[in-house]
Amino acid sequence: MTLKKINTGNPLRTRDDVQHLLNDLLAAVSPYTEEGKSGIDLGNTTTHYGKGIAKMEALSRMLWGIFPLLAGGGECPDLPFYINAIRFGTDPQHPQYWGKIRDFDQRCVEMAAFGVGLTLLDKRLLSHFSVQEQQNLADWLNQGRDAVIPNNNWNFFPIMVQMGFKQAGMPWDQSAVAARFALMETYYLGDGWYSDGPGRPRDYYISMAFHYYGLIYAQNMADVDAPRAAVLRERAQQFAQDFITMFSASGAAVPFGRSLTYRFAEAAFWSAAAYSKLDVFTPGIVKGVILRHLRHWLKEPIFDRDGVLSIGYHAPNLAMAEDYNAPGSPYWACKLFLVLALPHDDAFWQAEEAPLPDIPATHCIAHASQILTRDAQGQHVVMLTSGQIELNNFVNTEAKYTKFAYSSQFGFTIDRGRYGLNHAGCDSLLMFSEDDGYYRGRRDCAETHITESMIYSRWLPWHDVTVRTWLIPCGDWHLRVHHVENRRPLTSAEGGFAVIQEPATRTDMTADTRAVTVSARNGVSRIVCLDEATPRDAATVITPPNSSIMFAETAAIPVLTGALPAGQHWLITAVCASSTQDICAQGVPEVIREGQQLRWHYQGHSGQITLR
Repeated sequence: MTLKKINTGNPLRTRDDVQHLLNDLLAAVSPYTEEGKSGIDLGNTTTHYGKGIAKMEALSRMLWGIFPLLAGGGECPDLPFYINAIRFGTDPQHPQYWGKIRDFDQRCVEMAAFGVGLTLLDKRLLSHFSVQEQQNLADWLNQGRDAVIPNNNWNFFPIMVQMGFKQAGMPWDQSAVAARFALMETYYLGDGWYSDGPGRPRDYYISMAFHYYGLIYAQNMADVDAPRAAVLRERAQQFAQDFITMFSASGAAVPFGRSLTYRFAEAAFWSAAAYSKLDVFTPGIVKGVILRHLRHWLKEPIFDRDGVLSIGYHAPNLAMAEDYNAPGSPYWACKLFLVLALPHDDAFWQAEEAPLPDIPATHCIAHASQILTRDAQGQHVVMLTSGQIELNNFVNTEAKYTKFAYSSQFGFTIDRGRYGLNHAGCDSLLMFSEDDGYYRGRRDCAETHITESMIYSRWLPWHDVTVRTWLIPCGDWHLRVHHVENRRPLTSAEGGFAVIQEPATRTDMTADTRAVTVSARNGVSRIVCLDEATPRDAATVITPPNSSIMFAETAAIPVLTGALPAGQHWLITAVCASSTQDICAQGVPEVIREGQQLRWHYQGHSGQITLR
């Protein structure tokens, strides 16, 4: 077996560079392709749907890159393997047959790639198969048409298949498409935003699923479904104005929610925007977002030693994986390579890469209950959030959805155990304990409210403990105001952003122990107690390794801790972090609370809210 290393020195400036990256990714997987097989075995970890389907999934996810590559005139050296795998997998008489699907079957997910392939390549893909093999392919894919599937973005998968049939000149079911769209219409929130099913989160699935598939559909189905295509485009245009605020000037996006192991699928929406000629920003701006995002990822250790994408985020990390993350799952990142379907002379590839457009320092996304903030250089993007809850309760749901803040530079930590604050993933959380070593933070919220200048949430860590929290953007800082009503004595711990802990990491505490600054190789993190009425002490919490999604080392989290006797308490906190600025030299916001009125002042800017 000859292993292929990824060229992490790829400048990623041109179409050829992007194509070379895809070819490198495919070449690294090539040693694991086996003649006569209909799947790819990339590892020994598994999922709730088992290793057999995981092998089929690995093959299918490569096709998200291969089909655009072929559509744009490129070549895939391993194409005979992939064609044979499809031939075997869809033949009910073959030992490698992918089989009949069940309810809520992962194979329905993987069918979407074939629909997009038929759309991009039409009869060029079908030409590889005999008439009977074409019928086998259609029969296997049509299992998903009326399948029982989750009531969420999965409804797009049978749509993609039927779209592919139509584009390839095969019989297709227009009524099935309309029925699936009707289901998803109930998820629409307004201003370009969906939830991922009734009452479900607003996360990267809105960009890399709803709008990604929607734009492919709009581009290819306008001749038969013009009104819907126009609506899908209009919604994507609205969404783009919010979504671009999640990207930093250097290309990083804010990690938030589940399925982060798909990595550069974070920017797949922009590839769909370019492919569909969406009238939003300039080709140069969209090109810049995509290329900087890819360059950002190639700087991180996301590949195993054989060049295969690992499960994890900035580093391999099985502890953060979802129940459905198999060894081949990360290759949904290949969705970004849709731009390779565009020819060399397309306006997108001819455009000069451009920086981000002007983005305000704070941007409120009401439908997602998020406020995005960025520093003056646009290098550090922070998402303040009301806290969503994923009803499926996937692993580390609280860490992925319910923290107060998520950072493009510092990410977040996950739980590594149920006992001890160091295991609790306490960054960007206010946590409570009954002095028994077990900690509770915000999970679901009984009430939320958002304005342009603050996010409010009311949450109950116990039935007799109510916490009201206000999150307020404040320049390079964000403020957290908590009102705690507790009928039982508690200890509290509130964390800032996590940084790398190693011998060179330095901790500086103020003389009154009401503030702590942790300076590390990857940046500086500060937390300050601003409320005089409820004294808290500054400290640091050192987590186990592999707690952070951004690095493998142990993490240091600056925290404020204090005892809360039964009663009512106000906690006011300022949090700041940066890997590019000297925040140690910056002043701390001035905050005054008089009853229900809160005023703050920072670097010539002031604000006021009513705490109710």
